[in-house]
Amino acid sequence: MPTHCLFHDDAYLHTCEARAIALTDDGGIVLDRTVFYAAADGQPGDSGTLTSSTGARVPISTAIYVDHGKNEIAHVPAPGSPPVAVGDVVIARIDWDKRYSRMRVHTALHLLAAALPHEAKETSVGDGEGEVDFHVPENGLDKEAIAAKINEMIAADAPVIHRWMSDAEVEAHPILAKTAATEPPNANGRKRLILIAGLDLQPCGGTHVRSTAEIGTVRVTHIEKKDSQRRRVRLALL
Repeated sequence: MPTHCLFHDDAYLHTCEARAIALTDDGGIVLDRTVFYAAADGQPGDSGTLTSSTGARVPISTAIYVDHGKNEIAHVPAPGSPPVAVGDVVIARIDWDKRYSRMRVHTALHLLAAALPHEAKETSVGDGEGEVDFHVPENGLDKEAIAAKINEMIAADAPVIHRWMSDAEVEAHPILAKTAATEPPNANGRKRLILIAGLDLQPCGGTHVRSTAEIGTVRVTHIEKKDSQRRRVRLALL
């Protein structure tokens, strides 16, 4: 049974009431709805707590997809946590500070991909930092120049908007698939895209800030040569 992914429509929700609808073989708790982002698109799953009607708190270490295609999400409890039974009503609450940092990083990585005229191959969102691998035929990437371009985009205070498009619309615009590792949510023949007004548009199921200004200043900390044509560019929030 699918989980209603509230974070897809409002990444700023901290908490929600939900009902446990299934338990996985390894103890994961599947809810009918959730604010917990499940690990995907290079972004880790949220941590937080589930609180039962009796006040028992269940620490959640992460959230993962049981079935990505069906949006079934399991909330993974920390070892030794109180049990949750199917049918129990809980209050789900995420670790907001960690989530918000990842939202800022993830949006900054979209700007990084927009700033470089190279194919993005893989994205990784961390806590306060992140990285993108690019297919770069030759050397010549400059950390300071890349950071200056991204910070100029951030200063534009551009709105960041999510929208859904049909599979046919996405397929008609191959540039939307420039991030090769992205597998955006597909619901009833629709895919989710992130539009940074005037700067970028690409498929993504991750959580993002509402405006580039919320990212704050970033710096490019490292450019690593992975092979003859792959460069990993890492940035950090300041």
